[in-house]
Amino acid sequence: MAGACGKPHMSPASVPGKRRLEPDQEPQPQEPPLLCGSDASLSDSDSEESVFSGLEDSGSDSSEDYDEGVDGADCDKDAKRTEETSEEQAQAGPPCPRTEEVGALTRDEYEEDSSDEEDIRNTVGNVPLAWYDDFPHVGYDLDGKRIYKPLRTRDELDQFLDKMDDPDFWRTVQDKMTGRDLRLTDEQVALVHRLQRGQFGDVSFNPYEPSVDFFSGDVMIHPVTNRPADKRSFIPSLIEKEKVSRMVHAIKMGWIKPRRPQDSTPRFYDLWAQEDPNAVLGRHKMHVPAPKLALPGHAESYNPPPEYLPTEEERLAWMHQEPCERKLNFLPQKFSSLRTVPAYGRFIQERFERCLDLYLCPRQRKMRVNVDPEDLIPKLPRPRDLQPFPVCQALVYKGHSDLVRCLSVSPGGQWLASGSDDGSVRLWEVATARCMRTVPVGGVVRSIAWNPNPTICLVAAAMGDAVLLLNPALGDRLLVGSTDQLLDAFTPPEEPTLQPARWLEASEEERQGGLRLRICHSKPVTQVTWHGRGDYLAVVLSSSGHTQVLIHQLSRRRSQSPFRRSHGQVQCVAFHPTRPFLLVASQRSVRIYHLLRQELTKKLMPNCKWVSSLAVHPAGDNIICGSYDSKLVWFDLDLSTKPYKVLRHHKKALRAVAFHPRYPLFASGSDDGSVIVCHGMVYNDLLQNPLLVPVKVLKGHTLTRDLGVLDVAFHPTQPWIFSSGADGTIRLFS
Repeated sequence: MAGACGKPHMSPASVPGKRRLEPDQEPQPQEPPLLCGSDASLSDSDSEESVFSGLEDSGSDSSEDYDEGVDGADCDKDAKRTEETSEEQAQAGPPCPRTEEVGALTRDEYEEDSSDEEDIRNTVGNVPLAWYDDFPHVGYDLDGKRIYKPLRTRDELDQFLDKMDDPDFWRTVQDKMTGRDLRLTDEQVALVHRLQRGQFGDVSFNPYEPSVDFFSGDVMIHPVTNRPADKRSFIPSLIEKEKVSRMVHAIKMGWIKPRRPQDSTPRFYDLWAQEDPNAVLGRHKMHVPAPKLALPGHAESYNPPPEYLPTEEERLAWMHQEPCERKLNFLPQKFSSLRTVPAYGRFIQERFERCLDLYLCPRQRKMRVNVDPEDLIPKLPRPRDLQPFPVCQALVYKGHSDLVRCLSVSPGGQWLASGSDDGSVRLWEVATARCMRTVPVGGVVRSIAWNPNPTICLVAAAMGDAVLLLNPALGDRLLVGSTDQLLDAFTPPEEPTLQPARWLEASEEERQGGLRLRICHSKPVTQVTWHGRGDYLAVVLSSSGHTQVLIHQLSRRRSQSPFRRSHGQVQCVAFHPTRPFLLVASQRSVRIYHLLRQELTKKLMPNCKWVSSLAVHPAGDNIICGSYDSKLVWFDLDLSTKPYKVLRHHKKALRAVAFHPRYPLFASGSDDGSVIVCHGMVYNDLLQNPLLVPVKVLKGHTLTRDLGVLDVAFHPTQPWIFSSGADGTIRLFS
């Protein structure tokens, strides 16, 4: 090939229209094609060959490959011929003036002509250069020779070296048509800057020149023409006179009737009238096809098979069922022949009811709505975008010998209290899962709650018909001592008042075990919960009547029953975090009471069979309820008394629900042994609904006695969750 000969021996005078000029180089005058005393038959067929090694032309035929091979073989001969020619020119001396004149006369007059739209250095034309990506050349010259690509393209390293060496690299651009680097002048750079700033390209253009009004809106004093009015404008027209006479004649003959007043009687549209197919309503298909009846089976036969005939027990059961609950509206019977089949007793009544339906029912139009099923699915964010939330099991707290019904975390998040059916209350260290203390209480602990006030170290546990106030004696000794001083500073009143509960001091042996006070009730206690400030606690008793809910005040050791009558069996109660509200959840409803005004504020209807648990959002505007029919109901108190969302993620009954005090998380524990953590973002904008997204299903508890997770609680500061199960363990998920 031609690329094996080294540098090309192309002379710039061989092809006049294919001169490659640098941007800052002026065109040189060409040599005349006629030389004085030299042979002008120098072959320039190989003058346009370029250096391109290692690539082949995929689009060339065999003849072109043969020609390229011949050119490559005669490369040395061409080089020698060029050297001999140059020596002959040197010996011949300067060209004669006559030859120069002839060359000037025969020079093409359009040789120096150029165009702004087309670059004469590359004759590819206005075609995309991407067409030549798979070829070794980028076009053809005027003689039909290929213009080959350079040997090696510039990579990022070459560009970096040029950037460091060349001070004008920032104003150098590459021409895609020729592959050359062009250096922009100061005027071109200023033009680019003006266009980038959104200005006009011309420097002298003023976009704020005052506009010139070519037409004025002033009223002219004199008319356009001063021509006098025509005479016919004062004389009646004969044509108009003829038109008026025709109209009068038509009115006399009765052809034109005057307008009549509109009839004020209303018109009614007959639904059963024959419709005009050309009318507006006739273009719509008003026909509603009748529903297709099921084909008769063997049960409708007068001689059914024996297996279709009901027994005497099935016949009695069918008779006692409601008509809407029966699978068949008749009893299959067997007859010897079709002639012995009696007539249907309700034939006339059913036909009459059918006629009434046809006569009284209005016709309806069914419009089919084409909806994409994907549009009905809400666009929820990905769980990875809603982090942090607990994803895996970190620690297991083992020590209880029976199922763990309840648990509670200290306000600082360092300690954990749990109550079990083995008759003990255990205090754990959260970080190490070590049991720090075990307090035997002698009965089943149904509920436990740590005082939310960080300055008071107390744990309330519900055992039997009493509420035990324990001082765990963990952590700061000053805090433990100040709690005991607060309890010992109480002075009983001189005249004791009648209260629904009795406050008893603990004995010396019980004080060594951690017990400080015992609040005795008349009925078993099922739940105990603290107010946010830590001075009040509410308990729920398993009794019927208005004394199901009691509120105790720790500082004054007083107990009171806030309700005069009962609205059903109370399941759980909760204090509002910011307002003086008490939320009471019964089996079918949740009531919100204002404690200061002593009135009912709102009644929520969860639409559940049996409410099991209740939790209030830290902001106080939203609550969640869990039910034994595997539903989790979200209420927006500012929106409605009906549920905002009903989540059915669990397969079995829900035992506990909880909100995180800091992160937008809420969780639910169920008898299926799983804890489902959901993202619940509540916005300050009242026009934006809360965002509820389930993010993680946590499993680890084993089912025991058909019970799974019995209680859940979040860590006060970290995105961790604790769960207690029927397998006697407590698990921490982080």
